[in-house]
Amino acid sequence: MVPSPWAVRPRLCSPQLGPCSNFCCQKGPNIPTFGFLFDIDGVLVRGKTPISAAKKAFQKLVNSQGQFLVPVVFVTNAGNCLRQKKADQLSHILGVQISQDQVVMSHSPLRMFKRYHDKCVLVSGQGPLLDIAQYLGFCQPITIEILRETYPLLDMVDHDRRPKVLVTVVLFGEPVRWETNLQLIIDVLLTGGCPGKPYHQASYPHIPVLACNMDLMWMAEAQSPRFGHGTFMVCLENIYKKITGKELKYEALMGKPSELTYHYAEYLIRMQAAQRHWKEPIQTLYAIGDNLMTDIYGANLYNRYLEEKNSRKAPATATNCRSVLVCTGVYNPHTEVPSDTRESITETVFHGHRDFRFDPALVEPDHIVPDADAAVDLIYQLENFAPNQDIRTF
Repeated sequence: MVPSPWAVRPRLCSPQLGPCSNFCCQKGPNIPTFGFLFDIDGVLVRGKTPISAAKKAFQKLVNSQGQFLVPVVFVTNAGNCLRQKKADQLSHILGVQISQDQVVMSHSPLRMFKRYHDKCVLVSGQGPLLDIAQYLGFCQPITIEILRETYPLLDMVDHDRRPKVLVTVVLFGEPVRWETNLQLIIDVLLTGGCPGKPYHQASYPHIPVLACNMDLMWMAEAQSPRFGHGTFMVCLENIYKKITGKELKYEALMGKPSELTYHYAEYLIRMQAAQRHWKEPIQTLYAIGDNLMTDIYGANLYNRYLEEKNSRKAPATATNCRSVLVCTGVYNPHTEVPSDTRESITETVFHGHRDFRFDPALVEPDHIVPDADAAVDLIYQLENFAPNQDIRTF
């Protein structure tokens, strides 16, 4: 049984904090043993519109020199730009200086997939796809647009511009023209990477598919959630199965709630602490998000991984990852609870990706707070952290 968003109750009730936590009156500064993992859409912004509580929250996270008092990483399922551009956008929105090394895009873990970097890969999504692919290490990326122009009738028309056989498909995010992308990706999968040739039903398993961002929906300026890349993936998976009778397989899934993304985010948190010469180990990660099926599921899943790893006395990592749900995005705390929950709370409500196991506990946040500002107040209180913003912290 899957709880719907209005049925979720936090495992640990969040204390009600007033507008002033009197941090300046407490003894400090402290050396942080925790870090923040902030989602962006629905937590800090709605589309291009900043959420008012976000800027207030970040004034509590930096000292008078603009240095962060605790490690902060932004973990977004967006994948339509380079990390530096996202860092510049955040700097403008939040009024604090953000480095690209504080940003995890949905495609960031692709840097680790070096065995594909020298291959000819088809990339799908929006934004400067060739720049993004090359930044990640791919040497021979081909966009859907290039493929369409080269094969206007899905046949050879210009041998000089003919790309090599495609050996991998990389899905960065939802494209603009879904029908074109769906058609050509299916062509590539069913021809073993040789579009223009007849389909070969024996081409299974198909060439590798790497997918970033599994969000079924996300929150922009509209009053209701918008389709995300997860919806495009549902279409692709079902078209492939309808044609072949077989499941579309992924070589890897990245972006939240994938553990790969949280591994990378924790690495960046640790790098920040090391650069600031904070000697205390980072023990707790606080993941702040608005989406039960990605932000909360992912944080709770990573927490299970950390608990299991630490029980085996594996190399030092954080000891836990706590999930904090805000009410400024996809999650709506005001939806009326229906009288017959048996009809509504069913597995069909689960918006997570097909390949992720459903578990009600994974979509149950540790804390629910109104917004990002309340989240920072709560976490400072839980950690008994008393920053003195007038003292340099390096």
